[in-house]
Order: sequence, then structure tokens, then C-alpha cells
Amino acid sequence: MGEKMNLVIYTDGASRGNPGPGAIAFLILNEKGEILREHKHFIGVCTNNVAEYRALIAALERARRLGDEATCFSDSKLMINQLKGKYKVKKKHLKELFEKVKALERKFRKVEYSNVRRTDPVIKRVDRMVNEVLNKIG
Repeated sequence: MGEKMNLVIYTDGASRGNPGPGAIAFLILNEKGEILREHKHFIGVCTNNVAEYRALIAALERARRLGDEATCFSDSKLMINQLKGKYKVKKKHLKELFEKVKALERKFRKVEYSNVRRTDPVIKRVDRMVNEVLNKIG
């Protein structure tokens, strides 16, 4: 586990075609809003929901080396509400990703999830990062 630091994580994932070519991106910031990690990459053919979960998993994997608390922001209402226990995870493939997030969560002292609008400036930046990847592959 990383040192005592509260991290702020913004994630986004998308596919073109749903399912279609997918990409993920995330930003990990410290409490002052300084970027500690910035990442984006192609993940193959998937659905939007799979891409959203894969983005969060990738971010949490990197974040655990940097701090012990994380507040995660996403514009995926479905994923955030599933992680908060407000919605059930019915699809098997999403349940596997959900369980992976929950396992990563246990490596932190505290993890919180918050849904933000697509108009949030940092979410817009992460969304642009995803689209940069998808634009490169056609």
C-alpha cells in the first residue's frame, strides 16, 4: 500500500459501436490537484460498460502504489451506482469486473465513488484522452 495520501481519480472508458473498439483513460491527482499519473490505451473490442470498469481497475492498480485513500470520479452512473450498492450487477461479465474493483478496494484504507456530469472539466479531459486513442485506430 502507498503512503498516507488521499488521491483523486478520474476515469473514463468508451467503445465505438458498443460493442466496438474500446479505450480507457485516467488521471490520478493528489489533494492539491497536481497530476501524479496520466494514462490512456486501447483495450480491444468491448462495450462501454466494460471499458468504464476497465478504466477504474487500471487506475486503482496504479493508485495503490501512490496512496492509501482514493476518491474516484466517473460519468458512468451505472458503474458508480453498482459500486455503491444502489444497483445490482446482473450481467456475469460485469460482475467479474465489479469483483475485481472490490478486491482492489480492499488494498486501500478507504475508497469512495462519485458520479460526475460529463460537463465536469476533468472528466471532459479524460474523455478527450479516450477519444484520442479511438481516433488513432480509425
